[in-house]
Amino acid sequence: MSSANPNVTVRHGQPPPSWARRALFFSNIHSIFYGNADQTRQLMNEITGSHSYGGRVMSILDLLFHERPNLMLLEVSPEPSLVKYLADEIGLPLPEYKIIELSDYERLASAKDAKALTQTRLFQKLREHPAEWVDGFITDTKLVKIAELLGKQTISTLDGSKNGNNKYLLYRHQVEQQLPVFDTLLASNQEEVGACLDNLRAIGYRKAVVKAQIGASGYGMIVMAIGELEMPAVPEFLFFEGPCMVQGWIEDGVLGMRKLASPSVQLFLNADTVFLFDMTEQILSEESVHQGNMSPPPVVQQFPEVERELWRQAGIAGTWLHRQGFRGTCSVDFLIVERGGRSETILCEINARVTGATYPAFLARHLKPEGDWLMRNIAFRKPLAGVDLIALIERAGVLYRTGSAAGIIPFNFNTDQEGRVLKGQFVCIADQIDECTVLLNRAWSELPVEWGYDRD
Repeated sequence: MSSANPNVTVRHGQPPPSWARRALFFSNIHSIFYGNADQTRQLMNEITGSHSYGGRVMSILDLLFHERPNLMLLEVSPEPSLVKYLADEIGLPLPEYKIIELSDYERLASAKDAKALTQTRLFQKLREHPAEWVDGFITDTKLVKIAELLGKQTISTLDGSKNGNNKYLLYRHQVEQQLPVFDTLLASNQEEVGACLDNLRAIGYRKAVVKAQIGASGYGMIVMAIGELEMPAVPEFLFFEGPCMVQGWIEDGVLGMRKLASPSVQLFLNADTVFLFDMTEQILSEESVHQGNMSPPPVVQQFPEVERELWRQAGIAGTWLHRQGFRGTCSVDFLIVERGGRSETILCEINARVTGATYPAFLARHLKPEGDWLMRNIAFRKPLAGVDLIALIERAGVLYRTGSAAGIIPFNFNTDQEGRVLKGQFVCIADQIDECTVLLNRAWSELPVEWGYDRD
């Protein structure tokens, strides 16, 4: 952990000065919960096309590490027509990529020393690659071990990555900094969760959320009604990192509050500076699961003081995160409530990794810094070929190309075992957010396929 405080710089709408480095990026979603196997299993079972999740980094990796060449390590090959579109139609620099099965990744991470791997072609290729740095969705013990074996460095420290994603450690920092917080109790087991619910009901809450100290994309949290005859079971894996946080659930009418918005600030942390480079509104399900983002968040137009407070608290959170040893991109999520005619800004969590908001933010600010953008996750009832999907968007007249004033960019496809598209991430960029909405509605109304919005 560093004792020196970094500089904090707001560059709203401008891409941050990314790394003058080259990297090997392990797109290994299996590592995201730091060894919590049961929580990882739930994530993998519920994400559509989870084996192809890591491909979304391809669109921005060479923007994050602009020295080049960079190398991505993926579970499956990216969808070919999407790669062609990103490179040829919108001119994105793309990294090299190589397929690495999970078993090979585990074999690298479990080797006693480099000598045990000298005859392995994969190891030799990675060791000889000119990239000096190793990165991934998170930095865990396995990634640190692989970096050491390869004679390279990780972008973040192990403690910086893990502490930076720990919701309870952040909560303690908020209390120390006298920032607004949710009513929070700790529970080490199912019985203690019940006692926490009783205490929150006495305060006036109707629901509570039970949060593991480390979670992502809605995995690691359970929303439950207070006062039900039979309390839902809390999975044991939520206690993997220690006591859960049991927090009062904010909803309209509870304790005189009204929910206004769920904004998020996008950050980039380098050696000495925390850059705040975008501000978005999260599009969430009823269970507060991420489904998309838009920039700018409408709430800042209604309550101008909210924008100043978001920058202020994001700067405090980013400074804390930097001191933990985290480096790279992340998002800081908030909840805005109204109480007594005044707005209150409450920091919810830090997602210390490349997030569902930072992919489109990097793309949009690279291609159209002065514009607005809207990102949605779209799932299709029946799988279809990527080349056909791109052609359908083009036929609707809304596909973005270099020089376009506005349009839709498909930047990742989640695929089935045959390589057909099950779900995709799409960002629309335009001068105004209303135009983004119109373009998206036009595209999906004209596509002859059944679709629906989906979680990350």
